[in-house]
Amino acid sequence: MKNNGISSFGESVVDNGFSILRLKNDSEEVLNKKYPVSLEFIQFHFCLKGQTNFTFNEGNYTFQVLEDHSMLLYNPQKALPIEVELAPDTWMVSVLISITKFHSLFSSDADHISFLSPDNNSKKYYDNLPFSSSIAVVLSQILQAKVHDSMKSLYFKGKVYELLCLYFNKNEDPSIEQCPFLVDEENVQKIRKAKKIILDKMSDPPSLEKLAIEVELSLKKLKDGFKQIYGDTVFAYLLDHKMDEARKMLDSRKYNVNEVSLKLGYSTASHFIAAFKKKYGTTPKKYIGSVS
Repeated sequence: MKNNGISSFGESVVDNGFSILRLKNDSEEVLNKKYPVSLEFIQFHFCLKGQTNFTFNEGNYTFQVLEDHSMLLYNPQKALPIEVELAPDTWMVSVLISITKFHSLFSSDADHISFLSPDNNSKKYYDNLPFSSSIAVVLSQILQAKVHDSMKSLYFKGKVYELLCLYFNKNEDPSIEQCPFLVDEENVQKIRKAKKIILDKMSDPPSLEKLAIEVELSLKKLKDGFKQIYGDTVFAYLLDHKMDEARKMLDSRKYNVNEVSLKLGYSTASHFIAAFKKKYGTTPKKYIGSVS
């Protein structure tokens, strides 16, 4: 069943040529939303939970954005008004920014952002990638913020700038599992196996030495190869996933801080709280309060 209602829709103008849309479908029905966008705008769409389906060019093009994924879209030759279908229990945030405003935000040496180069000014651009747990926290705060009306403009302005900083402040995509160091495909598979082992045993992971033995790699190859494929050390990567799981459990409201700590394998709640604060800049208790 479909209807044209939407559980919650909010628009905030961040600056001239810069706005943010907040959409929440808490119903049990598929809901639709249309929004005009002119051709000079770059579109960023973030799906925090659920699933969204975008339709462009009178139905000729469709793009799916899944939970914990984002889509970047820019076409300087054709206006792409938003026509999105939100599955039940779906939350999303969209950022619309003019190409002129976008260029003004970055310094001239931002070479790692490919479409900031003069050669790409007139080119179409499309990207659909998973986003980090840090971005998920900012999205939760944007969608669930309890802010006085007089502070909303300032709050959303700060959060959307933080969102863009997190989005672009990244190395080459660590999900692209290729690296010149690991010429041997067999070694690549061993590194992937190591990742699966630590995630499957997240609450009680093996030591690096035991992990290296289990995947039949030297300790050096395991450490160097893991960092080249996934962009981080083994345990820093694991910690990121632990914190992501912690955020999701807290968001669900099914677990208190002590229960989350135990499920993730922390010996004391204080160790978990310290790790969470280091990752997100706030304690689990304050995080719950900021999105409740």
